[in-house]
Amino acid sequence: MADIDWKGTLEAGYYPLGDSQIAAIVTFLEMRTPASPRAASSATLSYERFGPKDATAYRTLYRAVGEQWGWASRLEWSDAQLEQHFKDEAVAAFHVTDRNGTVGIVELDARAPNETELAFFGVVAERIGAGHAAIMMDFAIAHAFARPIARFFVHTCTLDHPAALRFYEKSGFRAYKRAVEIATDPRIAGLLPSNAFPHFPRL
Repeated sequence: MADIDWKGTLEAGYYPLGDSQIAAIVTFLEMRTPASPRAASSATLSYERFGPKDATAYRTLYRAVGEQWGWASRLEWSDAQLEQHFKDEAVAAFHVTDRNGTVGIVELDARAPNETELAFFGVVAERIGAGHAAIMMDFAIAHAFARPIARFFVHTCTLDHPAALRFYEKSGFRAYKRAVEIATDPRIAGLLPSNAFPHFPRL
C-alpha cells in the first residue's frame, strides 16, 4: 500500500477523538494465487463496465452500496476526476446486475505492475444474503489473475458489514496487516446524510 501515508506506531492506550472524527480498525488482506471458485448459487449476473462518461451512474451505485457502511472517498471526487480515473484501462469498475436489477459493485485497480487491488466490492442492502457476493468474488478473482500478478489485495474495516472480514478470508484472502484509520466523519463533512451508517453513532 505505497499510496498510504503511514504514521508512527501507537502505544497501548486510549486516544480521544474530536466530535467530527471517526476511527476504524482496518485489516489488510492479500491472495497470492487464485483461490478456487466458491459460489454455490447458480444465479446469472451481468457486469457492465463504467466508462469515462459514467460519473453520475457510478456515483449513484457507489452510494447505493456504500452509504450504509460509510463509504465516502469517491464522493469527494469531481466528475472530471472520475472521468480521468476511468480513462485508465487498468481501472475496471463494474455495475453488477441480474434480471431483478442492481446487485452491487466490483472495482479493480491494476495500475501497479505486479499486483491488483480490489478497490471497492459490495452488494446493495436489499440483495445482501442471497449468495451474490460469492459469485461476484469469483468474477473478481478471475479478472485480477487474468494477467500475471504476484498478489491480489483488499482491505476492510470495522465500519463494514460484520461478516466482511470472514467473507474475504473464506474467499481465499489472508490477513497480513492491521491499522487504525482516523478520518473526518463524512456525515459532518456533508458527503453523506446524517442517518448514514447508523451502527456508528454520530456525536
